[in-house]
Amino acid sequence: MLKSILVNSPETQKEFLEFPARLFRNEKNYIRPLDKDIEEVFNPNKNKFFRNGTCERFLFKNAENQTVGEVAVFVNPKYEQKLKTGGIGFFDCIDDQKTANFIFDFCKNWLQERGMEAMDGPINFGERDKFWGLLIEGFHEPLYGMNFHAPYYQKLFENYGFQIYFNQLCYGRKVYDEVSQVFMNGHRMNAKNPNLKAVHWKKNQLEKFAHDFAEIYNKAWANHGEEKQIEAKKVLKMFQTMKPILDENISWFIYENDKPIAM
Repeated sequence: MLKSILVNSPETQKEFLEFPARLFRNEKNYIRPLDKDIEEVFNPNKNKFFRNGTCERFLFKNAENQTVGEVAVFVNPKYEQKLKTGGIGFFDCIDDQKTANFIFDFCKNWLQERGMEAMDGPINFGERDKFWGLLIEGFHEPLYGMNFHAPYYQKLFENYGFQIYFNQLCYGRKVYDEVSQVFMNGHRMNAKNPNLKAVHWKKNQLEKFAHDFAEIYNKAWANHGEEKQIEAKKVLKMFQTMKPILDENISWFIYENDKPIAM
C-alpha cells in the first residue's frame, strides 16, 4: 500500500531533491538539476504564480517506507486552455505502472477537488523555459533547465491515458562544431545587406538587450497560439539570473537599420 506525504519540512524537502538522483544513479547522461532552481519554483517569494495559483508537492512511499515516487501538482489560473486545466510536474517514479497510476490518480483527485477538468503534464508551475515536457527522444545529457526522464516514463504516462498535446523540440550544439552549410549560405546572402549588423550580447548592457529581446520575442510570437507576450523587466530579471553563465562570445543580436530583428 502506498502513502502520500506532503513536502512541508526540511526532511521531506531534502528527500524530494535526493530521490531523482538515486533513481538515475546508473544513468550515465543524467545531470542533477541545481537544487536552487527547483526550490525557487516552490518558493512563494520567488515564484509569482503563487499570487493567483496554488501548488503542493508530494512524496510517495511504500510499505517499507521507501520513496518510490514524487510529484508536484498545481492550479495556475493563467494557464488558459479550452478546459479548466491543472498541471503536474517534477514527476519521478520507479518503473512500475501501478505506482505511477496511484500517483496520477492522486493528482487527478487533487485537481478535481479544485475544480479542474483536465490534467496536463509533466509541466512546470511557471514559464515554459524550464522543466517542461516529457523526454521521449534524445536521452543524452540534458540542456540546462530541461527535464531528464528514463525511457520507461513515456510508457507510464501513455498507459495511464496521457496523449501528446504538442511536440516540444529542444536543440543544442557544440560551440566549435562545424556550422551547417544552410547557415553559411544564409550568412553569405545577408552579409551583402548594408543595413544589417550583428552585435555581441554585453553583460554591462543587460537592460538594453532585455528591451531588444522582448521586442523580437513579441513580434515573433504575438500572433502564435496563445498570443503570449513578455515584458522587458521580466527578461531583465532572467538575464540577471543568467549573468554568471552568460558567454558573450556566442550570444548575438541582429539589427536592421538599428532595429532588433533576431537573436
